[in-house]
Amino acid sequence: MSAKTYEVRTYGCQMNVHDSERLAGLLEGAGYVRAPEGAGEGEADVVVFNTCAVRENADNRLYGNLGRLAPVKARRRGMQIAVGGCLAQKDRDTIVRKAPWVDVVFGTHNIGSLPVLLERARVQEEAQVEIAESLEAFPSTLPTRRESAYAAWVSISVGCNNTCTFCIVPALRGKEKDRRPGDILAEVEALVAEGVTEITLLGQNVNAYGSDIGDREAFSKLLRACGKVEGLERVRFTSPHPRDFTDDVIAAMAETPNVMPQLHMPLQSGSDRVLRAMRRSYRQERYLGIIGKVRAAMPDAAISTDIIVGFPGETEEDFEQTLHVVRESRFAQAFTFQYSKRPGTPAAEMDGQIPKETVQERYERLVALQEEISWAENRKQTGRVLEVLVAEGEGRKDGATRRLSGRAPDNRLVHFTRPAEPVRPGDMATVEVTYAAPHHLLAEGPVREVRRTRAGDAWERRTAAPAASSGVMLGLPTVGAPAPAPAPATGCSLD
Repeated sequence: MSAKTYEVRTYGCQMNVHDSERLAGLLEGAGYVRAPEGAGEGEADVVVFNTCAVRENADNRLYGNLGRLAPVKARRRGMQIAVGGCLAQKDRDTIVRKAPWVDVVFGTHNIGSLPVLLERARVQEEAQVEIAESLEAFPSTLPTRRESAYAAWVSISVGCNNTCTFCIVPALRGKEKDRRPGDILAEVEALVAEGVTEITLLGQNVNAYGSDIGDREAFSKLLRACGKVEGLERVRFTSPHPRDFTDDVIAAMAETPNVMPQLHMPLQSGSDRVLRAMRRSYRQERYLGIIGKVRAAMPDAAISTDIIVGFPGETEEDFEQTLHVVRESRFAQAFTFQYSKRPGTPAAEMDGQIPKETVQERYERLVALQEEISWAENRKQTGRVLEVLVAEGEGRKDGATRRLSGRAPDNRLVHFTRPAEPVRPGDMATVEVTYAAPHHLLAEGPVREVRRTRAGDAWERRTAAPAASSGVMLGLPTVGAPAPAPAPATGCSLD
């Protein structure tokens, strides 16, 4: 009898992507195997939706996908469907009421229960709904099916203590809970021993790390400790909060060679009045002050951000303040979002909801400004010689253009000419930038050097193995990849 197959569909932020790696690890530990790449709709024996509750259309997206699977499940005896993540935590019994063909609903705090709940649903022949109100065990204690052989997420905390009025996630993920530093470093060292050369420290509010263990400098100490891990070449983190971004963190970034010159710093709005209404505990002057200190310490740092357009009560003057901060900050990239009303958040009940056409017009102006800045900042990279960590799946046109792709130290995407010698994902290529576009760089000349790495060896071992290829369907955490576009901003906590 062949093993049952599974498929995980992931929506949302980096936290959800990493949770999906754990769901895959749990299912494989229970004897399932991943459905082959390119399998058709509903061909897997178990389909798991790991959901996000951030955007206004999150519900419609889920129920639309569930609806398409209903007739497939009716034809396939034994097929099971599970729904987890933030939307499951929020909607609970509503999912089973609207989609009674769903077998399992589980929350953000009990992802480890999935295999047991699937078996219980099979035996009892009825839906199992289990939503824990608090964390049962820190997720990193669960088995994990890593997406990449050379880059990995490392969760340092879960939950969030902020009360942003647009965000529903703290209610779904709970209060912040920090891992012990020794446990984090042990995971980092184990990953490096397996061949990983880049790690991204992950938390809902990553630089608040230490508040749960009573050490205000815990995050900067953790960055410095990562700098001492032999074989770890690149360290990133996402996403910090301006409130908790302190000078010791800037110093640790600047003084730790393997911490990359890259920072994702959510702005949300440039207006002090709107920031107050959002319950964001910083103001424009504080934000620009942080940007100034980071640039003074790391002149080549690439800074990205999240911005919400059309928050309730936002005036044209408020919006102009956002444009002012964008001009002053010179972001390399911005994830821009139109405000999305989420039931259960204070902002959803606020007066002054902005008409859709006004929000759209402001959004287009912001995008146009940021495109202009991104292109100008990228043009400054022309002529620079960069060491690029070669990635898998970053360049969709690489086959047609005979190029390879990867990430520079500052996280910019670089497409470069394929050299004659073999280059593997995880290897390092030294290239010279010859052209800049708003969202990528080109190195059209010959590659100056290829450095074969343990990470490339690890990728080679993984791809040579007969097991089915790993991977969660959406939001792949490719080397140094920024947050998937729908993820940050209007509430999914990496803010």
